Amino acid sequence: MIEVLIVEDDLRIAEINRRFLEQIPGFRVCGIASTEAQAKLQLELLEPHLVLLDIYLPPASGLELLLHIRQHHRGTDAIMITAAREIEAVQEAIRSGAFDYLMKPLVFDRLKETMLRFAAFRRELSRLSDATSIGQHDIDRLLNRTADPLGSSEAGASLPKGIDKLTLDKVTQTFASMNDGLSAEKVAKLIGISRSTSRRYLEYLVGLGIIEADLSYGVGRPERVYRSRDSSAKQGPQA
Repeated sequence: MIEVLIVEDDLRIAEINRRFLEQIPGFRVCGIASTEAQAKLQLELLEPHLVLLDIYLPPASGLELLLHIRQHHRGTDAIMITAAREIEAVQEAIRSGAFDYLMKPLVFDRLKETMLRFAAFRRELSRLSDATSIGQHDIDRLLNRTADPLGSSEAGASLPKGIDKLTLDKVTQTFASMNDGLSAEKVAKLIGISRSTSRRYLEYLVGLGIIEADLSYGVGRPERVYRSRDSSAKQGPQA
C-alpha cells in the first residue's frame, strides 16, 4: 500500500479527498494535517510515501512545506491539490519537485489518473533500485510519467479494429494499480466489460510487450493469468 498524508487546512475538503483516495486501489490515507506544524510532525512520525498538499496553508505556504519535504524527507513525494492558479505558483511547485499539480475543485477521474501514474512511477523506481546501471529507455519511463501508457499521444489513431483507446486505457490502468496476476474474467469484472472483450484487449497488450501471460494450474483447467512485465519477472512462472 502507498501511504498518503493529506495536508489541507479545510477539513471538509480533506475528508472529500480521503474518500476519493479510498476508491483507488493500492492507496491508504495514513493521516490528515491542517497546519504546517501538524504536517511536519506527521511527516516525522508516519514517513508517508506521498503527500497531497495544498498551497494555501496559513500561516505558512504549502510551497514552503514542499521545499521542507524535499530537504528532509527524500523518500516522500508530493502532489499539489490547490485553488492557486498563478503561473508563479505552478512554476515553483514544478521546480520544487511536485509530481503533479491538480486544481480545485478536484475531479475524481483526474485524481485517479495521477495516482495510478504515481503508483507506476514508484514500481519503476523499485524495479531499478538494485540495478548497477540503467539505459535511456529506463530513464524515459521514469521521466515521461505524464505520457500516454502506450507511449504516444496519437496511439488511438493507429489502434487495430476492435480495440478502443478508452477501454484500452482502463485495462492498462488496472495493471498499473494492481500487482497480483489477473485473469480475463477478473479484469472484465473490474472495468465492466465481457470476458471475451477483456481477453482481446489483454492479448493485444501481451503482443505489445506491456504485460505478460502465463498459465496457473489449480483445480480444473489451467487458467491464463496476466501480469505487468515487472511483477511477472519478480514472481516467475506459476507452479
